[in-house]
Amino acid sequence: MAKKQFFAILDTETTMENTVADFAIVICDRNGQIYNQCAVMVKDHYQKFELFHDKAANDIWGYSGLERRKSNYVDMLNSGKRMLASTNAINTWINQAIGKYNPILTAYNLAFDLDKCKNTNIDLTGFTNSFCLWQASVGNICNTKQFKNFALENHAFNNVTSQGNMTFQTNAEIVCGFINNEFKKEPHTALEDARDFELPILREIVKKKKWLEKVTPYNWREFQVKNHFTAK
Repeated sequence: MAKKQFFAILDTETTMENTVADFAIVICDRNGQIYNQCAVMVKDHYQKFELFHDKAANDIWGYSGLERRKSNYVDMLNSGKRMLASTNAINTWINQAIGKYNPILTAYNLAFDLDKCKNTNIDLTGFTNSFCLWQASVGNICNTKQFKNFALENHAFNNVTSQGNMTFQTNAEIVCGFINNEFKKEPHTALEDARDFELPILREIVKKKKWLEKVTPYNWREFQVKNHFTAK
């Protein structure tokens, strides 16, 4: 009998100092069954540094969104949905999970999460295998006609750049929405994003034949709206 394969889905929410405030890993199998999870606020980072925000934004990343996010985390801590944990405690949990499950590490934009964890002294070097779930989505889902039609129906387009370029979205929200045929906004909290958005994407991708060979780095030039959508 083949040995069971596990995955570790990583997600982080960060601070203005490019460190991790909200950390989560979900351990699951190919069918999406969850076997373990860690969801904590990182001591000395969540408390010390401001959550990431953009003063020019008018959405969740702006000032009004910042206040809602801060209040939400206070509620989570008070209700027991989150707890404060040191980086040493997080690293201990990671090492124990690796020893028990030997999971393949993944995240939606893995390079981003790896960098922020490194800045926070969260050690992810013990994972022997990893891949980027965003890149897996690009290669296995985002170039299909069905996905493009879903993006069009849900107005999933990024803003026009100063150079006049506009791309259609390939983020976890829209890819998960395509899979579930229901578009929902991510709460942008680590556990909920990993469990409710990235896990369904992983489950769908690993069903596909030779999915790992199709993992493709995102290139914005290949997702310009003008090259994929035409007027009737």
